[in-house]
Amino acid sequence: MSLTLMSPAFADGQQIPTKYARDGENLFPPVKWSGPPENTKSFVLIVEDPDAPRGTFRHCGIFNIPADWDGLPESIDTKPGNGPRFAKNDFGDARYDGPQPPKGHGTHHYHFRLAALDVPHLAVPGSAGVEHLWKEARKHALAEAELTGTFEVH
Repeated sequence: MSLTLMSPAFADGQQIPTKYARDGENLFPPVKWSGPPENTKSFVLIVEDPDAPRGTFRHCGIFNIPADWDGLPESIDTKPGNGPRFAKNDFGDARYDGPQPPKGHGTHHYHFRLAALDVPHLAVPGSAGVEHLWKEARKHALAEAELTGTFEVH
């Protein structure tokens, strides 16, 4: 069985609902996964837009997700408690910021990328950006899965 990633909010390759966009309610969309390798110790999930005008733009980085979790609920970044940690996104926020492509810039593709890791925690400072987080995570990746959503401002 291989690692798979899906969302009850949108299908792979389909439009992300406006409530998950930065100009909507800016809620983190719920995601679910299955098939992690047996020796998975934690997960990392990032969201990035390679279609941004100035190159890949990173919207979210979540790390130190416990190995016994099989998904993230809607608005995980607003839940209190000792849950996963967040890296600083390219808006400068340590949370999720949804799609916000420039008007008239066409369809953007938002890649939700999940990695199953062989370590329980990544020693990444909270001030670290999502790009740095993903580079560190990939050093420990046992498996990766991807879900792509689209968004366009008309």
